[in-house]
Amino acid sequence: MPESLDILENQRAELIRQIARLGDFRSGSITSIRGRCGKPNCHCHQPHHPGHGPNFRLTYKVQGKTVTETFSSPAARRQAERQIAEFHKFRQLSRALIEVNAQICRRRPAEAAPDAERTAEEKKRRKPSSTRSPRK
Repeated sequence: MPESLDILENQRAELIRQIARLGDFRSGSITSIRGRCGKPNCHCHQPHHPGHGPNFRLTYKVQGKTVTETFSSPAARRQAERQIAEFHKFRQLSRALIEVNAQICRRRPAEAAPDAERTAEEKKRRKPSSTRSPRK
């Protein structure tokens, strides 16, 4: 059974309240990097050694360009993990809000306007000429 307009509007209001309660958030992903340093005598250059790391980095996009940040401490990494988790909640709530709004738009009755009444924009539009101009 389709949900009533009142129920859908209540769902929308609840989704908006949940979005308003979100904490700090940002997009991106955290990856771990292992690598070898530039010192040829370092232990990381030994065969079968995994290299230095893991070093964690945050990667995200800014105006189409990939930006990578390193973390100054484990606390900074944990903070970024929480912020990214909040961003995932925001995206989920946003998708739900868009879907509820679409349902509301489909169910809300259209307001009937009399055909005799034209809007101000319609009155300003020029009617196409019924006579043709002669060719030169």
